[in-house]
Amino acid sequence: MAQKLEYPATKEIVWEEDHYGFLVGDPYHWLENDTSAETTEWVQAENKVTNEYLGGISFRDKIKKRMTKLWNFKKSTAPFKAGPNYLYYRNDGIQNQNVLYVRPVNNSKAERILLDPNKLWSKGTTSLSTISASNDGKYLGYGISVGGSDWEEYHVMNIETGDSLPDVIKWVKFSGMAWYGNGFYYSRYDEPQKGHELSQKNENQKVYYHKLGTKQSDDRLFYENPKYPLRSYTVQVTQDEHFLLLYETESTSGNALYVKDLKKADAKLIPVIEGFESDNNVIDNIGNKLVLLTNNNAPRYRMVFVNPDAPSVDKWEYLIQENNDVIEGATVAWDKIVVKYMKDASSRLYIYDSIGANQKEIPLATFCTVDAINGNQKDSLLFYSYASFTVPTTVMKYNILTGVSTVVEKPDMDFNADNYETKEIFYTSKDGTKVPMFIVHKKGLKMNGNNPTYLYGYGGFNISITPQFKTERLVFLERGGVLAVACIRGGGEYGEDWHHAGIKWSKQNVFDDFIAAAQYLISEKYTNSDKLAIGGRSNGGLLIGAAITQHPELFKVAIPSVGVMDMLRYHKFTIGYAWASDYGTCEESQEMFMNLLKYSPLHNIKDSVAYPATLITTGDHDDRVVPAHSFKFAATMQAKSIGDNPILIRIDGMAGHGSGKPTAKLIDEYTDIWSFIFYNLGMKME
Repeated sequence: MAQKLEYPATKEIVWEEDHYGFLVGDPYHWLENDTSAETTEWVQAENKVTNEYLGGISFRDKIKKRMTKLWNFKKSTAPFKAGPNYLYYRNDGIQNQNVLYVRPVNNSKAERILLDPNKLWSKGTTSLSTISASNDGKYLGYGISVGGSDWEEYHVMNIETGDSLPDVIKWVKFSGMAWYGNGFYYSRYDEPQKGHELSQKNENQKVYYHKLGTKQSDDRLFYENPKYPLRSYTVQVTQDEHFLLLYETESTSGNALYVKDLKKADAKLIPVIEGFESDNNVIDNIGNKLVLLTNNNAPRYRMVFVNPDAPSVDKWEYLIQENNDVIEGATVAWDKIVVKYMKDASSRLYIYDSIGANQKEIPLATFCTVDAINGNQKDSLLFYSYASFTVPTTVMKYNILTGVSTVVEKPDMDFNADNYETKEIFYTSKDGTKVPMFIVHKKGLKMNGNNPTYLYGYGGFNISITPQFKTERLVFLERGGVLAVACIRGGGEYGEDWHHAGIKWSKQNVFDDFIAAAQYLISEKYTNSDKLAIGGRSNGGLLIGAAITQHPELFKVAIPSVGVMDMLRYHKFTIGYAWASDYGTCEESQEMFMNLLKYSPLHNIKDSVAYPATLITTGDHDDRVVPAHSFKFAATMQAKSIGDNPILIRIDGMAGHGSGKPTAKLIDEYTDIWSFIFYNLGMKME
């Protein structure tokens, strides 16, 4: 399989940045200009090499055919109530985008299509992003995203008639619609400089109120804070339109919270909690009290009642105390509070009464993730959904009055989950910390140390990696592959303490946990270094970049996708500055600069090292982690790596960070990824 590739000649320039007297070179700095003719030519040349390599894999078409067949099954989401109707998504199989349906609450057979993105935008690269129904269920506000960008354009339609309203709202990002009266609140940025829409730093977000039937230019400015241009704001209005909540953030972790009583004339925003030391989310209100989920002085979260007239922390009433498991979310349904817990990275559901008394557990499958819990104070039916590594999303209905759960939608696909087993083990990391890891494989696996294995991780931003169904992984499992998912520090699997153990000065713990997971799989005879592939996305792409630059000998294949690779400049693009709560920035101090430089994947690629076979993936419309990260990382690895392992980059057109990517593009991307993995691990596709 060894073959020495000829990579495109990538121009090197002299470009240096001074950090506390240290000059750091960036010879491929010019690739940051993603719209230049030079960069476009480079992208085309790199894609040509990648496509020729992948096109030479004899079983690539077989992988695509099998993946398409696996993907082709009916999928649904849990319904949520909108006035007299339920709304939900459905996909008949391999439709590029999910279709939004509506049906009356009292007639399950009278469903109809409300919005079909596949017919409205035939190319499949325009997707529905945000949807939000007015509190009376009359109107639907929806956002559309083009090419996977985070930018959204808002529109409104009449749910009953399906007619579109003339309202159009532009330059929205990281917002949502909060309905109140005859309109909604939303957050937006000023229009960016033309040609830099996907890379310009996002600053000075403002909150507006839009009245239906009016132009965006007439929208009323509700809130701005020009003293802090990097802060972001979102608005929530309770279902009964009694209270408005304003959330203020300056990073991905922690938020201030303010409340306004909409029933009182001339009421002002009152602080509930100021500063950014804790995460605070209002679930709903019960009467005149807010139900708040918070990790303030409770790293694994607790739920409290807040009196909006006296909202300070010392006046909070305990509703559900913190315990050993992490509270992930909740909903108020009928006269109950339904709480989603996480125990060792797997979901649990409990029903409490309105004063927080524990009543009962809703049984779930072993090792699963609850995707949604949708309840309404005016509805005794609760809808929820869950999935596991080998079973796709199942939609359930729970009757609060009878305490009975019934199946609403159970997918039927060409895959027998009974032939596979999932276990959770706990391995020891470098510093002695016990870390959970899920391992999935065919029953009867031989522990001969020679099984092809794919290890996945993330490790950041308080995001928990739990059992999730990924259709693309089934092709690998069917051919005898072992799937390992490590729940490493930096995530939220054990609350805020677990998160903080993997950020800033402690970021190396994340990489150490992942390296220890690989070493465990080898020592326990699941696999060996020549049969081990690793992958991760976004912050997980950073993880893979750090893993292969710190221990290139440990892995055979690496798939860093849409990764954060340049830790010295990440904060200079779009919303990157908000990640400083996890990473820190080189501008904070010389010590933090040195800390980042020590593990930054781009800056730790060494000359004359044989790196694993690497397929870097990104999208040309990724305005979350701009593609320059992947561009510069690929160019540097191609220039410095030795040996016969390929170093390739796959740059998808009209594709962003991942959200809204059409099914056809997903199948193409994962066909290429698994073809690359199979080929370089010596696997066959019979």
